[in-house]
Order: sequence, then C-alpha cells, then structure tokens
Amino acid sequence: MAGKKAIKFIDLFAGIGGIRIPFDELGYECVFSSEWDKAACQTYAANFGDVPHGDITKIREQDIPSHDLLLAGFPCQAFSIMGKMKGFADTRGTMFFEIERILRYHKPKAILLENVKQLTTHDHGNTFRVILAILSSLGYSVKYKILNALDFGLPQKRERIIIVGFLNARCMEKFDFDFKKIPYNLSSILEDDLNIDKSFFASDLIKDKRQKATVGKEKFYPSVWHENKSGNISILDYSCALRTGASYNYLLVNGIRRFTSRELLRLQGFPESFKIVVSHQEIRRQTGNSVAVPMIRMVAKKIDKILRGEGYGTPKTEGFKSPDNKRTLSA
Repeated sequence: MAGKKAIKFIDLFAGIGGIRIPFDELGYECVFSSEWDKAACQTYAANFGDVPHGDITKIREQDIPSHDLLLAGFPCQAFSIMGKMKGFADTRGTMFFEIERILRYHKPKAILLENVKQLTTHDHGNTFRVILAILSSLGYSVKYKILNALDFGLPQKRERIIIVGFLNARCMEKFDFDFKKIPYNLSSILEDDLNIDKSFFASDLIKDKRQKATVGKEKFYPSVWHENKSGNISILDYSCALRTGASYNYLLVNGIRRFTSRELLRLQGFPESFKIVVSHQEIRRQTGNSVAVPMIRMVAKKIDKILRGEGYGTPKTEGFKSPDNKRTLSA
C-alpha cells in the first residue's frame, strides 16, 4: 500500500535468529540486532546477511535506531531448572534491565519477549513480578502465556513463556494467545539412517545400556529415547527439550543414534534452507538456546494484524529470505 511505512524492529539476544524469521516473512525491516556469541553471529550473518552488534551492555541506547517493535529472547539460564536458578543474582539475569533501558529511551509500540517457563515461579514469583512492574511503569500493557512447541507442529516438548506488550492498551485488548493445536509427526524431521554419518551412532556400550534400562518398556519406532538426570529412560514419540550443554547421548533416535545438525534445526522449526556454517557441536548449543519458530510465527501474525490496524501497510514479502534473496519458506 503506497505511502505506508515499513514496520521496523530490533532483535536483541538474537542467537541464530529464530524470533526474527517470522517477522522477516511478514516483510518487517530489522534495523538492529545484537548477539555476543561469536559462533551464533556466524550462523546469523550467513542466514540474514547482517552481522549482529556485540555485547548489548556496551551499546548506548541512543545508538540503536528507532523502531516499532522490540524482540528479545533474553538469556534464560539464570531462571532455568537446568541452571542454578539464581535469577537477577546471576549476571545473565540482569539482561532484562538492558531491555528496560532501551524501552525507556525508544518506547517502541510493541514488545515480544521469550524465556523459560520457570521465569514465572523463580524466587516465589518475585522475579516475574518485578519484570511485569517495570513493563507497566514504562507504559506497556502486557499479556503472557506458557506455550509448548508440541502444540505448534513440532515433535519437541519445549515450554516457554511468551510476553507480548503494547503501549496502546486498546491494542493489547485485541491480542490473545488462542491458537489451534497443530499435530506433530516425529517422522517428518528424521533423516534416513543410511544417509547419516557413522559418528552420530552411539557406541555398542551405550546402546546396550539403553536396551537394559528399557527392559519391560514398550518400544516403538520412530521414537526418541530420553535419559533424564537420574538415568531413567523414556521412550517417546517426540523429543524432550533441546538443551545447551546436555550429555551427548541424552537423546537417542530409536535408542541408537544422535540427532544430526539438520534434524536439530527441524526440531526448532527452522527452514530447510537455513545454512549450517558451524560445527555440529555449535549447532547443538545454538539450537538448545533457540526458539520454536512456528510458535513465534503464530504470535507474530497476531501482533502484525494489530500493528497493521494502527496504520501500517501490507507486508512487502512472504517467506523467509536468505542473503541471496531467494524465498525459502512460506508462512
């Protein structure tokens, strides 16, 4: 629509761009991104053509371009069960206050934040109450909900809290977290074992231990054999949440092999064209830190509908585009 401006956004704690992809699909313009991890920046640059700025704590808010929407999957280890749950006492937990200072200066029309579900219960709920109080003091009306990747067509149980906020309270009234569940299918993300490098297969010792630990349990295929911290093995038709720094063999496809890099990206809903430019070890870490793209996509579409109603034009493009400008994924 002629005369209508593009919706601009910034991508904080960008990781490998999982939150960005749906907004690129909608034709939004990313005017700034920030990520401190060098390997994640490699992946991000290869897929979006942008090299993220580094440590956000060293970037002045006035040096960040004005924007309509702030995206941030701020570091979650400080609030995670798998972490030490120190919250704001952990340096990573204070990253929310970097978001606060940017919001205070720029006052974008909308925000989308993502974190682990334990954020709501950390320190008996005090941490989350502080976050909500700060957002309210900045003028944002917010809604939040814990969403599960399993409900968005991905064979991964990954529960995350999504926080959406608008400066205009009437806009917030129009937003909801009502989504129709999409069935998942583990087979859809798996590669043929015949095409997989032998290095992904567990040793005979590991496979034998898994078989002994599952005596008497129903075995079916395809399946994911998940070993928890106590050594108990569950046989599931989905993957448990991908984790950064987890044991190399805590998830085994059919009890015999590990997920490949491409399969890990599929478990998070990344497009097939998403470029892999780092080691498998880095992809394990990056996907463990990333988001379920289809989940963000559904939230993004609802945010977009509201922002377009505020006077913005129709989307410029459809589909995720890699730096070579080739359309690769429809919404």
